[in-house]
Amino acid sequence: MKRTQINTAGYGRNPLKNPATSFFAKITSLFELLNDDLKYDHMSVNINTEYAPDYLRLVLDKLKEIWQIDETAFVHGSGHRKSDHQRKYEQLKAYTSKLEEYVEKIQICGTSRNSYSKTDTDATFMRIKSDYMGNDQLLPAYNVQIGVADEFIAVIDVNQYRSDMDCFVPLMEEFHEVYGAYPKYPVADAGYGSFNNYIYCEQHGMEKYMKFPMYKKETKDKKYHTNPFRPINSRVDENGTIRCPNDRAFKFIYRHLVRGNLYGRQEEVFECEDCQGCPLAEQCKKTPKNKRISLSRERNNMYQEVQDNLESIHGALLRMNRSIQAEGTFGIMKHDRWYKRIVRKRIDSVKAELYLVALGYNLRKYITKIMRIRIAA
Repeated sequence: MKRTQINTAGYGRNPLKNPATSFFAKITSLFELLNDDLKYDHMSVNINTEYAPDYLRLVLDKLKEIWQIDETAFVHGSGHRKSDHQRKYEQLKAYTSKLEEYVEKIQICGTSRNSYSKTDTDATFMRIKSDYMGNDQLLPAYNVQIGVADEFIAVIDVNQYRSDMDCFVPLMEEFHEVYGAYPKYPVADAGYGSFNNYIYCEQHGMEKYMKFPMYKKETKDKKYHTNPFRPINSRVDENGTIRCPNDRAFKFIYRHLVRGNLYGRQEEVFECEDCQGCPLAEQCKKTPKNKRISLSRERNNMYQEVQDNLESIHGALLRMNRSIQAEGTFGIMKHDRWYKRIVRKRIDSVKAELYLVALGYNLRKYITKIMRIRIAA
């Protein structure tokens, strides 16, 4: 008699994401026990490394048919002994329910988040500074971004990303959708400067005036800037060989792609030829192995260009103007107008609320300017 395999194309793997490897291992263990029982019926359950709810429901239906299960006849409570078939069937049913719950949560969370709130599934848990003492809390929130031009709020966007770096491109695309062009000089603080965002600016005709994360340390901390043990400060001899502070050569090991980079940026890894007996070893490295360094020439050249832009007279004026207008706008909204908390749920409603707030801010700013002109006249 031919052995029948319970399997359906497309059901064997979860197309979304692996909820928990240990949970799949539990399902596999149960399937192995089921196969020991089903071999007498010349049937078997297909075993995989991952499973989808549809496949587990299919196995449940087959078991119900083969074992002639009537769930209304199941026994429960103390004093009753469950049959082997009932225990395995109920366990598989519980696994199916739990896997469906995992899949639902993954669909809500999506690929760009790793958390969400039960009371507002569009909100992401973020670190919020809730008082002036800096005692932050993990609360469901949205990342609100505004673009200010000539003291008015030109564009506003609401994101589920915790990092400001990820919010830069959506805000620029929102600006382009509203005005049909990209801003020439997008000025932002160090939370927005990244290689991805700089390349994006180049591709869309924007100048690079966003600080990179270590900008302040690079420009203000002379000791850090001139540190001879920083890879970027390593001496290169006439043959193009990188030398350590003790004049020992670094040899090229391999090149690898930078994780999370959208434009294929690579880093080169070098290793010192011999660190044994080096008098600078304690200052240079923390492990007994030969020191390794990573260099990204593309990123370093990009950072130097950004630094030159920001330290120019034009860059200094833009930075000063940003700190007055952009930070000032948030200060007026949060401190003067006491708008410190979003009152609506779901991202579409939150956007509508913030559009109204921005509209009120711009109208008030416009009327104030008109009144000043009349008084001056």
